[in-house]
Parts: sequence; structure tokens; C-alpha cells
Amino acid sequence: MRILAGLTIVLLGTLVIISSASQASAGDDPSWQACVGAATPLGDRVAACNAVIEGRTETGRRLAAAYCNRGHGLTEKRELDAALADLNEAIKLDPAYACAYTNRGRVYAFKKDLDHAIADYDEAIRIDPSFALAYNNRGDAWFNKGDLDRALADFDLAIKYNPKLATAYGNRGFLYYRKRDAAHAIADFSTEIKLEPNVLAYINRGNVYRDTEQLDRAAADYGEAAKIAPTDARGWRNRGMIRLFQGDNKGGIADYDKALQYDPDDAYSWNNRGQAKLRLGNKQGAAADLRKALELRPDLKTAQEALARLRATR
Repeated sequence: MRILAGLTIVLLGTLVIISSASQASAGDDPSWQACVGAATPLGDRVAACNAVIEGRTETGRRLAAAYCNRGHGLTEKRELDAALADLNEAIKLDPAYACAYTNRGRVYAFKKDLDHAIADYDEAIRIDPSFALAYNNRGDAWFNKGDLDRALADFDLAIKYNPKLATAYGNRGFLYYRKRDAAHAIADFSTEIKLEPNVLAYINRGNVYRDTEQLDRAAADYGEAAKIAPTDARGWRNRGMIRLFQGDNKGGIADYDKALQYDPDDAYSWNNRGQAKLRLGNKQGAAADLRKALELRPDLKTAQEALARLRATR
């Protein structure tokens, strides 16, 4: 009996953009240094930029940078209306500030207003035709509008202008995956992993290997995802599914044990672990897992059918 699993295909989001304008010098106020410093933690950045803005010590591009970076921090906190207000102010202060347009475009993208997002990315690119992040973000917007050809062109340009931009390879790899071009998808995800190993890159490449029936490689990638983020259920449950495909029910159950520890609301993990227990003859454990799956998703047909078969054998 083949196990049906519910997997989440993850679209990589746009890269966080930190203003590169008006960098701090040693003699600058500590709040300004923290506001524009690349290593400043998110919460500290918002507080530092707030101090700069309220202190009224900066003008022009530097004040615009403070609004832009505070807007960026608020975007990461998903305080989108407040972020939008800050980025509007940054653009008002300096209409030629490409980073502010790109950050504002990202806010519009989160608000699902893709036309305004694209317009802002267009303006950022007009100001700075080699702005790789703006191409990457605009490609993401075109992707979400369903225009894969325009998205691909933008991801290509992002990589042209910044060959080390890992996110652009990940986004282009996912686009190739959607186009069912496994070879190019694997190549792009592999480059992303080389540049910046991360959970989503391993899961995405694992999904391509899974769909092309390279199950050992898929399992290895999902295992790497679990190693990088051991409390993230996705690596465990994806590898668990592969182990069930390969007939390793005990190994699959062990992985689903971990997955359910970190995401107990995933009906598919309960279903798949229940199916594996059923195959090992653990009817009581299987029934408990299948009932839990149906509690979470009453319409899950594979769990309904398996539970019905169990009841019929009593």
C-alpha cells in the first residue's frame, strides 16, 4: 500500500533588504550606527532608528535611511501599515533612494498588492539598473501573478548583477521546478546551498529528487534540513515519507515522531504514521493516529479508508 503524504512546497520569499546608503563612521552617534549597521538585531534596529528619527539629528539621505531601515524592521515584524508609512516618508525625503522603493515594494507584496509592488521595483531599477535585489523581488511578484517568463527574466538579471545572491538561485530553482525542469531546478538549488545552506533550499532540492524518484538523495536532503533546524518539522516529515516509500516503516515512524513533536497539528503526519503502524501490525496505535488525523482533517480520505478497514477486521 502506497502512503499518500501531504507536503508543503515552499516558495522562497524575497530577501531582506538593508539600506546600504549613508554608512556609519566611527564618530557617528551610536543610535545611527545601530540603525544602519548590518549586524544589528531586528528589535535593536527598530529602536535605534526610532531614536535617530525622534532625535532629529539627521537630515536628507541619512534621515531617509533611518526611515527606510525602521520601515524594513517593521516589515519583518509584519507591522505593514507602520512600515508603509515609514517607507513613504523615506521616499518623500529622498525620491532617488532605490532601496526605499524596493523595501516599499516588498510591503505591497506582503499586502498582496502586486501591481504596486512591481511599480516600486520598476522605479528602483530605473534609479539603479544594476540593483540585483530589485530584480529578484520583482521576479517574485511576477511569479505570484503567474507570469513565469517575466519572473525568469528577472531572476536571470538578479543573478547577472549579483552572482552570489543565493535567494535568486532559490527563486529561479523553484520556478524551474514549477516548469517541471528538474535538471535546472536541481542546479539552482545546489548553487543556493553552496552559497548559503538553509532549510528551504534542502527541502526544495529534496522535493525535486523525490519527484524524479531519486529517493536516497531526497532523504539525504531532508536529513540535512533536519540537521540544520532540528525543531523544524518539515525535514523530519519529508524524510519520514521517503522512508515509507522505501518500505522502512520503523524509520518512517521515528521521523514522524519527531515531526509531530514539533508540529502536532499536521494531519498528514498523523495519517502517515498511522498507515506505517498499520503495516507493522500495530492496530491500536494506527487507529489512534488515524482518528487524530481525521480530527484535524475530517475529509482526509486515506485516513477514512484505513480506519474503516480497521473497524471491519474487529
